[in-house]
Amino acid sequence: MTDGELHYNKVARALHWTIAVLIIVNLIIGLIHDYLPKGTPAIPIHKSIGLAVLALSAFRLIWRLTHTPPPLPAAMLGWEKFTAQSVHYILYALMFIMPLSGWIMSSAGDRPLNFFWLFDVPKFDVAKTDAITGLSRQAHTVLGYAMTALVVGHIAAALRHHFLLKDNVLNRMLRAG
Repeated sequence: MTDGELHYNKVARALHWTIAVLIIVNLIIGLIHDYLPKGTPAIPIHKSIGLAVLALSAFRLIWRLTHTPPPLPAAMLGWEKFTAQSVHYILYALMFIMPLSGWIMSSAGDRPLNFFWLFDVPKFDVAKTDAITGLSRQAHTVLGYAMTALVVGHIAAALRHHFLLKDNVLNRMLRAG
């Protein structure tokens, strides 16, 4: 196996870090928006970032399905590999469910939905009283906390691999071979 096969390619790394930063910013906005001064455009920015995450995640999923990732270190225990893969699958699912649930909630509202004030985004044909709207609102809140916990755990695991285990796990996403 060549050294290049032990690292993610440039596109995968760019998508990972771009989406990661957008998700972290959006989780923070989601947690603090009620405490910001009135008139702060936190929610329109939150919605725009969510739509960006959705679009980039679709591209990332296609890229991931067509480009083999580097293998996990052979020294990793079976439960560690299972946990890592499970968390990645759940994070991928949340990268779609979170923005879609927010889009459904926004579609039921009276305010326009736009992408960073550049263009309007079409709304789903839903009303505030529709069951899907209430489910989306609940899911968005609960899964937001779940995603926060998974992101913190993901970061902690990467730092554990880098600083304690001193293996190649984090380096695979930091630099090319």
